[in-house]
Amino acid sequence: MGSYPTNAFGLYDMHGNLWEWCNDWYGTYGGTVTDPVGAGAGSYRVMRGGYWNGFARSCRSANRFYAHPSYFTYDVGFRPVRSAP
Repeated sequence: MGSYPTNAFGLYDMHGNLWEWCNDWYGTYGGTVTDPVGAGAGSYRVMRGGYWNGFARSCRSANRFYAHPSYFTYDVGFRPVRSAP
């Protein structure tokens, strides 16, 4: 299955390969929220996760950055997901 043991969420091999685009628009969350919803609109999209050539402290799913939707480079990608049944 995975190359490494699962993380705390039971997922395999999820961190550190590349920045991953998220569907959220970038904006402040406000307050302390466990699973915050992104801004309703904006100019920049959220990217999460860090990348293979970055600092180790940045290679985690909670690491959050932003870029214009037209931005592209070798260290940015996406992960297709779907809801569990």
